[in-house]
Amino acid sequence: MTVKELAAALGAQVLVEGDSSRRVETGYAGDLLSWVMARLPEGAAWLTVMGNLNAVAVCSLKDGACILLTENAPLDENARNRAELEEIPVLRTEAGAYQTALRLAALLGEGP
Repeated sequence: MTVKELAAALGAQVLVEGDSSRRVETGYAGDLLSWVMARLPEGAAWLTVMGNLNAVAVCSLKDGACILLTENAPLDENARNRAELEEIPVLRTEAGAYQTALRLAALLGEGP
């Protein structure tokens, strides 16, 4: 599934289109940046409420597929500009991380 297909399936708002043709291989949920930096799998949709410049840097460093802001979390302007420059897609959903992770897992065939 591509980031574009994921956004449509979740009904997520696209804040930064970036490379929406990227394949989403899995998901990862976490908000502690140092923890995520050590564990974010390549090609993952990262579920977080961290819409700041450091989150974009972590996603870029770990080659995440996209940032998926949950709970309608804001994306600050510096982060938006950097995500556009790095072509990192940033999506936003009203649902919480738990509900979003369940839906993502089902879409990727990773559910129970």
